[in-house]
Formats: sequence, C-alpha cells, structure tokens
Amino acid sequence: MTLQKILLVEDEPDIRAVAQLALEAVGGFTVRQCESGEAALAALAEFAPDLVLLDVMMPGMDGPTTLAALRALPQGGAVPVMFMTAKVQPAEIEGYRRLGAIGVISKPFDPMTLADTLRGLWSAAQP
Repeated sequence: MTLQKILLVEDEPDIRAVAQLALEAVGGFTVRQCESGEAALAALAEFAPDLVLLDVMMPGMDGPTTLAALRALPQGGAVPVMFMTAKVQPAEIEGYRRLGAIGVISKPFDPMTLADTLRGLWSAAQP
C-alpha cells in the first residue's frame, strides 16, 4: 500500500495551512484538512485516507478521544494514525503508541522535512 491521501486534523489554522502546504507542495500528497475530531469522523468515509495525522491537544474531542472514535467506525478500524504534538517526552510517546499511533510528529515541525518524516514512520510501521 502506498501513502498518498492524508487526513490532517488540527484545530490551529496556521499549523493546518503550513502542514497542508508542506505535505502537498513538498511531499506530493493529497491532503484533506479538518479543524476538529468531529469533522475528521465525518470526513473519514468519504475521503478514505491512507493516514490520519492527528493533533493531540484540541478543544472538544482531543486526539486520543478522536482516535478511539475513529477505531469504533467500520471504515476507521485499520487506518494508520500519527499524532502531532509538542508533548514528546519518551513516556508520552509510549502512551500514544499504546493508544495505537504508528508514530509521533514533534511540534513545531520543519515544513521541509515533514513529508519525509511521515514517509519514514509510515514505512517503519508497514508489516
């Protein structure tokens, strides 16, 4: 399976814009933005992403809550998820992995290397 379509879930408009530009212009991905966990759940079936890039700290449904809700959907059970967060202490990263994340992207991220970082984490998680 190749990584092409990314569902980007981030409540901060500036971070969403930079990440989308980095992933599309630099990485060549197709990106759909969502500003909340609720919006991501609604977009999942129609967009059918290869990966969900999910902010941890969001108002309303935070990242872990959104991940649990995605997993409960028929079409969300197998979609790989990566978290994006400033909370990247080893114990925090381990906690995200226990929740089912295949990787963690540190914020702030470098827009020029974001796509390569995603591809590396994606490849490492493939069976």
